[in-house]
Amino acid sequence: MKTFNQLVINEKLIKGLVKQNITEPTKVQSLTIEKIRENKDLLVNSQTGSGKTLAYLLPMFEKIDTTMRETQVLVLAPTHELVMQIANQSKLLAENSNMDVTTFAIIGEVNIQKQIKNIKAMKPHIVVGTAGRLLDLIQQKKLRVHDVKTIILDEVDSLVSGKGEGIVEKIIKTTLRDRQLLGFTASLDDKSESFCDYMMKDMEIIKATDQSAINPKINHMYIYGDRREKFTILRKALSSAKAKRAIVFVNDEDSIEVINEKLNYHKYKAVCISGKMSKEDRKNAMTSFRSGKATILVSSDLSARGLDIPDVSHIFNLDFPPSKNEYLHRCGRSARGDKKGTAISIVTNQNLGTIRDYKRQFKINMNAVEIKEGEFVDVDFTKLKKETKAKRENKDRK
Repeated sequence: MKTFNQLVINEKLIKGLVKQNITEPTKVQSLTIEKIRENKDLLVNSQTGSGKTLAYLLPMFEKIDTTMRETQVLVLAPTHELVMQIANQSKLLAENSNMDVTTFAIIGEVNIQKQIKNIKAMKPHIVVGTAGRLLDLIQQKKLRVHDVKTIILDEVDSLVSGKGEGIVEKIIKTTLRDRQLLGFTASLDDKSESFCDYMMKDMEIIKATDQSAINPKINHMYIYGDRREKFTILRKALSSAKAKRAIVFVNDEDSIEVINEKLNYHKYKAVCISGKMSKEDRKNAMTSFRSGKATILVSSDLSARGLDIPDVSHIFNLDFPPSKNEYLHRCGRSARGDKKGTAISIVTNQNLGTIRDYKRQFKINMNAVEIKEGEFVDVDFTKLKKETKAKRENKDRK
């Protein structure tokens, strides 16, 4: 792999990265930075935690003309939390590198008049935002995009799912035809590939990882039980794991706050984020989790998409993820950078076939375990299943 010097990265940026203890480019950065600098349209597939944000921010900092106080880069992201994370990374890079590149974050549920006022006063070089609010400001002619040279779609598969596809397409079409378009994702699917192929000029796909690969530094386990016992199993698993910082994933947004309240009742320091919470409550929850004041975050897939919290050691699937992409993204919230992680899934009968599929597709070991005397112990799954069935039948008879 190339060094930052071999990639001809600006010396100021290299010195700025050192302040973040980043001295060598990751694989995705080595493969993409030069091509981005050459103004090519790229669709980049790279596993979670592999350094995708810096892969596009570094060449953007080099391409931006700081003598112009106009928006030159748009970054679209699917969630409030990811928008803020990208914007904060961009601001940190500017500060550490002593470069006059300005960044502004735009999300929904914030006073739009205040955003308009700040855009007008600041005229940021980089605008990071959620698609709906960005389109609103562009259509009101409050965000000028005539000088936008590059649009970046972060977590492009999530951005173009459902109604998002039409909104993203409208944003792209408000910019000049010769602008550069970049898509980044950890889970490349047919829809996002088709969308990017339609919108890009001579799209080039870069796969910095095997699409079906999960970070090899993650240990996978599952605990088999009855649906009614899942929360009890979660409590025991949290206690046994002694996790420094953990994310608990649930599939139903409506149950997030209930699970969070139960965990706090049992003396766990938990917070939660969901699409139904206010922006301020979500921000406070994330601040508490990032600072370590809370050690458990309860979330759905959507809310936690793309989050980079370096010290997350454990992922707990209270509900088994509905698709292989979501399993990949959930696991990827741990083992960031060079750290290790553990993913523990609580499963019922209906998940067993999916587990076999994931083990084969991801080429991973996923061991069945039970908790004995506060420890995870490998079990004979066939025997465990029979014992669990017998216990359930006995309980039903009583």
